[in-house]
Amino acid sequence: MTRTEKLGTAPISTLLKEQAIPASIGILVMSIYGIIDTIFVGQYVGSIAIAAITVIMPITFLIGSIGMAIGIGGSSIISRALGESDTSKAFQVFGNQVSLIFIFCTLAMIGGWWYQDAILQLFGGKGDILPVAREYFTIILPAVPFLAWAMMCNTVIRAEGQPKIAMITMLVPALVNLILDPILIVYYEMGIAGAAWATTFGYISSGLFTLWYFVFGKSTLKIEKQNLSLDGPIVKEIFSLGGVTLARQGTISVLAIVLNNTLFSYGGALAISIYGIIQRIMMFANFPVIGITQGFLPIAGYNYGAKNWDRVKETIKLSIKSGTMIAVGLFACILLFAPQIARIFTNEQDLIQQAAPALRISFLATPLILLQLIGSAYFQAIGKAIPALFLTLTKQGFCLIPLLIFLPPIFGLNGIWMSFPIADVLAAGICFIYLRKGVREMEAQGVAEKAVEVEEVVV
Repeated sequence: MTRTEKLGTAPISTLLKEQAIPASIGILVMSIYGIIDTIFVGQYVGSIAIAAITVIMPITFLIGSIGMAIGIGGSSIISRALGESDTSKAFQVFGNQVSLIFIFCTLAMIGGWWYQDAILQLFGGKGDILPVAREYFTIILPAVPFLAWAMMCNTVIRAEGQPKIAMITMLVPALVNLILDPILIVYYEMGIAGAAWATTFGYISSGLFTLWYFVFGKSTLKIEKQNLSLDGPIVKEIFSLGGVTLARQGTISVLAIVLNNTLFSYGGALAISIYGIIQRIMMFANFPVIGITQGFLPIAGYNYGAKNWDRVKETIKLSIKSGTMIAVGLFACILLFAPQIARIFTNEQDLIQQAAPALRISFLATPLILLQLIGSAYFQAIGKAIPALFLTLTKQGFCLIPLLIFLPPIFGLNGIWMSFPIADVLAAGICFIYLRKGVREMEAQGVAEKAVEVEEVVV
């Protein structure tokens, strides 16, 4: 039995552990890198540097999300193709992914160079933040295509049933950063440039590792010349599904524009620094639930393609149950230790005093996050792009951005922090309704197919 076939036969609890634990470890290490990077920057450069990185991160990840979108869109097709034993289609889809990532990342990097200052200012790089952000962005931009390639490959590797290799693709850049941050920022006293070079080398190393895996490693899929020619229907399907991820990251980028500019208006650079801390803690606190969601995708996609409806339902229930229990524990820790968490990042008392209550408010609805993630991931896994897109955009686009517009004029800076839990509650309710409807439709499809089978036997 191959690793891929195992997705359709092994116990769901075992599969979810095998898929989610490596993904969670990878995300954990990356989130720890983000935290340690921010600690070094905050302690040795200052709060303005935290604000600068907070401005730049959504820009680089918008470019990187092109790779993630192509990866997730193609991986959904690959998972179902492998479930249907159609390996030739899986190879062709992967070849199209390779070509698409090269084309779009090249265009994105050129645009980033050409409109650098305008982009930085749009994302909140104003006042004293701009020169620091410009220095960081100039260094990191050439490495972002490596990030996009690695993010694309990560989802494909997971679709192959190789979660440990996928974990390594996330560990490599984080470990490189963790090693280089103290050397470049502290020992060589390079400041914000040292942080940028550490991140740059991390992205490049991850991209080179994934390239090695598909060329020389034990991957099911290989880069073959005949599959690099773009196929219209495949490209359309990749973007119809991957567009969900791209739209989500695009919405997150729009959110970053609204949020950073609103923060600057109501609290200046200090407020952006506070959000930078909250953002790093969000990445860390959510690592297990995001790992569960990533583990959920290939299992649900494969079994849906193989028409194992009961296994799909079991995967949904187990993912939500286990992830919610973990989220409750994480929420309790943040609630209890918010001041201590803030103090890790900085010695500036104003920043510590304002960050602690902001952390508590922002994380109030954390236990509901699994309903949002699994709700959109389910429709993405089964190839239904429109509901997946809608649910993906629900929190950031339909709930959070309007709240950020209407609440701050009434409640000031606290209105910004209050927007997060309110958006979480609204999004979780909507995702629950859609997910329940989707499961019922799948059950009805299974009943109809059994009826047809019985009728054929009788005839």
